[in-house]
Amino acid sequence: MAKTKKDSSKEEPIEKQLWKVADKLRKNIDAVEYKHIVLGLIFLKYISDAFEELYIKLKKGEGDYVLTPGRYVGMPDDEDDFDFNERFNKLKVEFEGQLKEESRLNVLIAENLKKVKLV
Repeated sequence: MAKTKKDSSKEEPIEKQLWKVADKLRKNIDAVEYKHIVLGLIFLKYISDAFEELYIKLKKGEGDYVLTPGRYVGMPDDEDDFDFNERFNKLKVEFEGQLKEESRLNVLIAENLKKVKLV
């Protein structure tokens, strides 16, 4: 009779599961390369923890930053007082103008390339 594997993910904490995966990975990678991978993961863990801490503070309303869409992060409220929709529409019009100019220039480039027989 065939043995069935127990689902170890339900029994073991995630840390032990990750450690087992790291052991398997370590067997296939040179120690120097593995060091770079581990140091990168440690750095990512540090950044992740720091971000989580700051995010929790901001959600509680603590800290110097504002979590409001359309506002510059870290800018004091009195310097960051503007109408988001007005600024967005102005930037949208400017961007659409740039897209039209790009299209015009692309046509001009294509015509010039035809003249010199590169296209």
